[in-house]
Amino acid sequence: MNANIDLSNVILKTKRLILRPFTFDDLDDFYEYAKVPGIGEIAGWHHHQNNGESLFILNMFINEKKTFAIEYEGKVIGSLGIEEYDEKLFPDLENKLGRSLGFVLSKDYWGLGLMPEAVKEVIRYCFDDLKLDFLVGGFFSFNNQSKRVFEKCGFEYQMTITKEVLSETRETIMVALFNK
Repeated sequence: MNANIDLSNVILKTKRLILRPFTFDDLDDFYEYAKVPGIGEIAGWHHHQNNGESLFILNMFINEKKTFAIEYEGKVIGSLGIEEYDEKLFPDLENKLGRSLGFVLSKDYWGLGLMPEAVKEVIRYCFDDLKLDFLVGGFFSFNNQSKRVFEKCGFEYQMTITKEVLSETRETIMVALFNK
């Protein structure tokens, strides 16, 4: 069962990162990485065409209260959402509390180990503070960067599904991490 989430007053810190709610002051940083072709597409959304599009999504992040801004050296370089998962895919978990993780990182910061650092802290928060029983995540079969992040953070393969995304059929690998 999907747990209720409200990150509006949550700030998490790691050695190099601050994970915090988005604010409207983050618009320029958000647009800077969201406009890069290929970044959104590997996560299932089109790259942003203008900052008005980024403002619309930023407003959604702020209102839905389930997405962290990833701040590094004073700049927002990505996002990490604690999303609802598809309960139909995991019927055996109907009596347990869980969510799904989704993330995007500016291409300029790939390969520095920042996303695994952020995800591990959010996993800690979800299990220790929110008392969730499990987390799931998914990535497209061609998205090796997300695959490696999930592997580094202890997620294990659960299933492969096919779904329509951005007007094409994509194979999606579903992974899960259970609180042990």
